[in-house]
Amino acid sequence: MATNNHKLIIITAPSGAGKSSITQYLLKKYSKLTFSVSAATREPRANEVHGQHYYFMSVEEFQQKIKDDAFIEWEMVYEGRYYGTLKSEILRIWEAGKTPVLDIDVQGAIHVQQQYKGKVLSIFIEPPSLEELERRLRTRATETPESIAIRLGKASYEISFRNQFNKIVVNDVLEKACEETEQAINEFLD
Repeated sequence: MATNNHKLIIITAPSGAGKSSITQYLLKKYSKLTFSVSAATREPRANEVHGQHYYFMSVEEFQQKIKDDAFIEWEMVYEGRYYGTLKSEILRIWEAGKTPVLDIDVQGAIHVQQQYKGKVLSIFIEPPSLEELERRLRTRATETPESIAIRLGKASYEISFRNQFNKIVVNDVLEKACEETEQAINEFLD
């Protein structure tokens, strides 16, 4: 469990809402923040590096880590696709004297908040609309029409949980959303 000076920052959002862009902005701005690399069972995208973007693993490896209680949170986000935050990753960051930034799924974020009450700043990045979210997902050119439909359905569900987080930031203009998120983090870390 967390000690008095072990804090966590969670950035969560539906897929395509901009959480990764905002997370990257924060990591460049604050040397005391470190990205918590999640584990995932999906295939890496063309620009992704194992251990930097995700710890890519097979479903079998992931399930073994679940049995070994190696995660602070994990979810089957989509059928057959697991994502999770390894306990060892959080400890590695704390031992380096840094604050972990978790860029994670909405359900996983709720689980982490429950485990680390009073030690977490959770920020929900909300898209301005589902139509804009669909446009962003199509612009990525990494999704099939079927996967976009699945992500949009899930996004609508995830948005219903937005009030369970410490801060809601609507990402209609990325620069404004980054500044609003930065302000919340400054207050939390002071």
